[in-house]
Formats: sequence, structure tokens, C-alpha cells
Amino acid sequence: MKIAIIGAGEMGGAFAEGLLKGNVFSAADVTVANPHDAKLKRFAEMGATVTTDNKAAVIGADFVTLVVKPWLIEEVIREIKPELDYRRQTILNMAASTTFAQLHEWLSKDGKLPPVFQVGPNIAIAHQQSMTFIAADRQAQDRLSTVEAIFSDLGSVLVTDEQHMSAGSALAGCGIAYALRYIRAASEGGVELGFKADIAKRIVMQTVKGAVTLLENGDAHPESEVDKVTTPGGLTIRGLNEMEHAGFTSAVIRGLKAGLAK
Repeated sequence: MKIAIIGAGEMGGAFAEGLLKGNVFSAADVTVANPHDAKLKRFAEMGATVTTDNKAAVIGADFVTLVVKPWLIEEVIREIKPELDYRRQTILNMAASTTFAQLHEWLSKDGKLPPVFQVGPNIAIAHQQSMTFIAADRQAQDRLSTVEAIFSDLGSVLVTDEQHMSAGSALAGCGIAYALRYIRAASEGGVELGFKADIAKRIVMQTVKGAVTLLENGDAHPESEVDKVTTPGGLTIRGLNEMEHAGFTSAVIRGLKAGLAK
């Protein structure tokens, strides 16, 4: 199988990096296209084919991945559409806030459409640790297992419907930034508690990793694990209550809802 990635920005670059580290595609079967050479150099060094020509990139690819800004997606589709072979090629759209209806309108050629997937990863895909959401249109159902396998090699996958793609983006796409902001805040707190900045960050990172491992290795609700370390009158419950007084849970939920696409 061969795959073309149109766009080597933050997400496109992260996706390309993850694929080149992964087990599904050989480096020679990955093509990365971007209008500026500077962003392509590192992928060429990893063995990928690189080009500044979007039309050249899609020729011969089994999967064509669109990873451009939402306001560029229509222009890019119109550019590459004459080169697309709808009998054998599958479109993977990662451009946010773009609907199946829009994609079908722009991709329609002589009344025909290719199989189209909406794919919502996060930037941890570069290290094969993404939480990726996938929705398939009607033409794409028979290729769903293949697409799911591609992204399962790059982290965890949830197959869903178009209506939940925006929620998935808020919870995992935007959510990774929220998690990183917690790590930064806790690290800064660690400095105030007397640790050097790099040591504080390492402590917080391992603590978060440990919390995730607790949940991964059991079937417990997060709050039941919290209960194990909140002894009556203890320091942990006092700290948690101070955070809640400042609106911790409410702020997280409000932030997630603010991240929903309109």
C-alpha cells in the first residue's frame, strides 16, 4: 500500500512522522507534499518521498490524506481532483470543521465519489500514541477495517459517526493541550514547592503516567482511585478541595465545551 500526505504542518508532519516510525507502510511508500521545501527535509531523511507538487503526490497512492487548514481544503481538492482515481483511491480527511457533505460536493466527478473518511487524531500520533476518531461515509464501509488498522498502529482508535467527530476533537485533539497545560501548571507549582524546574516536570510527568497506568490496568472509575489516597483529614483531600473551590472540574468541562466546533 502507498499513502500520500498533503500538508506537512504540525498535524501533517506528526502524521508523517508516526507513519515512518510505524509498521504498516514502508518509508518508500509514504509521500509527503508541502508547498515549502524546508518542512520536507526531515521526512526525506527518514526515507519518505517528498514533493512540492500536490498533483504528483497523489498519483499511484492508495490513500490520499488531506491535512491542510480548513480554508484551503476546497482549493486543494480542486487542484488534485483531475489526478484522483476513484476506483482504487481512498480519501482521508483531517481538515477540521469540514463535513462529508462539503467533501462530497468538492470531490464529485462525473457523478462519482471516492470512499471518504473523516479522521481526527492528535499530535501524539508522531509517537504512535494518538487518540484517533474515524468516521466513514457510505462508500467507505468496506475499507473501514484497513483504515482502522493504519491508525491502530499509531495509538488508540474509536470508530464513530460524523456527529461525534467534533466532540472527539475537543476531548482528545484539544484535550492533549489541556493535559499539557496541567503538567505545566503542576510543574510550576513544584518549583514553588522547592524543586528545580526540570526535576519538577519529571516528577509531574511520571505522576500523570502513573495515574493513567492505574486506570489502564483495572476497571476502576478515576474517583475510586482518588479515594485510595484521600484519607480523612489528610493533605490530599485538602488539596483537591482547594482546586474544586477554584472551579477545577467546572473549568475543565467548560473548556471542553468551548472547544467544540460550531
